[in-house]
Amino acid sequence: MDYVLNEMADGSNERISLLGSMILGGDAQQILERLPDGCVRCIVTSPPYWGLRDYGIEGQIGLEEFLRDFLGKLVAVFREARRVLSDDGTLWLNIGDGYTSGNRGWRAPDKKNPARAMSVRPDTPEGLKPKDLIGVPWRLAFALQADGWFLRSDIVWNKPNAMPESVKDRPTRSHEYLFLLSKREQYFYNGNVVMEDREDGQGKRNRRTVWSVNTEPFRDAHFATFPPALIEPCILAGSNPGDYVLDPFFGSGTVGVVCDSLRRNFIGIELHPDYLTLAARRIDAAKASHAHQHPKARSSSRLRRKLNTAA
Repeated sequence: MDYVLNEMADGSNERISLLGSMILGGDAQQILERLPDGCVRCIVTSPPYWGLRDYGIEGQIGLEEFLRDFLGKLVAVFREARRVLSDDGTLWLNIGDGYTSGNRGWRAPDKKNPARAMSVRPDTPEGLKPKDLIGVPWRLAFALQADGWFLRSDIVWNKPNAMPESVKDRPTRSHEYLFLLSKREQYFYNGNVVMEDREDGQGKRNRRTVWSVNTEPFRDAHFATFPPALIEPCILAGSNPGDYVLDPFFGSGTVGVVCDSLRRNFIGIELHPDYLTLAARRIDAAKASHAHQHPKARSSSRLRRKLNTAA
């Protein structure tokens, strides 16, 4: 499955024609505005978390001074994403939480994670206290619900290999949330393909809402990445082979890797040019590995670049 890499896709107001799988560089909302109505069957994404990472690029989401501005930007992005979603489509949204900074405007690095260091952090939101858990996932879920999305399920991503924390006055965090939302009351959900084994070993049962999936670091990325095992059930349940799956915050391209292996088309949107290159390289490597493991299959690892043009 070939794909198009358009590294400056937001430099035009022209509508974007779908040409198979595509990686589009630029601002998520601006590019979404150029995509056709109802062109994707499923959205799987993890937007930047609020106040947890400085990606060092103008226009990034996540360093807004006020939490309400962060939520407002994401609601606007997903409102446009809802337009490009088919009427029976679903959104699978992973978002992490955080604690108030106590108005400390910086964060020290960690020996195991130097990228956590930040020279700027948002102030404590109004109504919260120092050390409060902010509750970002549920605040965003309720904001999306108020904006018209159907909030269908909260899924707990349990991390068996969660990073240790130095805190002594609360449990160590070892989970994040994954929300299932839909555009309409009735929607496509293929539960049969994601059924899980019964605990007694006697057959299968409907998938439960706690998914235990190890985190998987990607050596070339200095930020958190989706584990493929976390999003594979989302793509399987939310789409059929040949459908389009959208990730408006593409990052290192995990959604593209999984879509390619499952014979889905993908549309990945990414603001940071370095991550565009990273995602393309990662997808090409996955294609090469698949071709090596399946030598009889035709290789489709060509990369077609369209620079500074509408894809």
